[in-house]
Amino acid sequence: MSIRRAARHGAHALAIGTAAVFAAACGGTTPSSPPTSAAAPAGTSVTATMTDYHIALSQTSFTPGKYTFNAVNSGKTPHALEINGPGVVNQRTPGTLQPGQSATLTVTLGTGSYELWCPIDGHKGLGMDLTVTTGGGPAPSSPSGY
Repeated sequence: MSIRRAARHGAHALAIGTAAVFAAACGGTTPSSPPTSAAAPAGTSVTATMTDYHIALSQTSFTPGKYTFNAVNSGKTPHALEINGPGVVNQRTPGTLQPGQSATLTVTLGTGSYELWCPIDGHKGLGMDLTVTTGGGPAPSSPSGY
């Protein structure tokens, strides 16, 4: 191999290596690193099972932090999940969940009380309403007594 050709090969290898380092430093992927998934749940996963007319959570103790609520409609009528509290203003699962459907809602809970309810016509008044308190407060409660 001639010196000129070897220099070209060396420059090409240097350019590829530099591009790979630059891409990795800027958040890109290289062949040796797996791609990241934007659909991955964030924070602590909590299942919110919605029936006619009650919401049950898979955990009863909450601390400040990021939570992904997996809202599951196990009832016979449409439902949704909405959350309101400090730093979380009426965040809701997208659309209306038909029986058997589910959706996720990711929020960051601070210290305080948060209300979770079904915003579908009249469901909140029928018992689909509960409060959770972060920061060592009481466990979730339901006004319907379930």
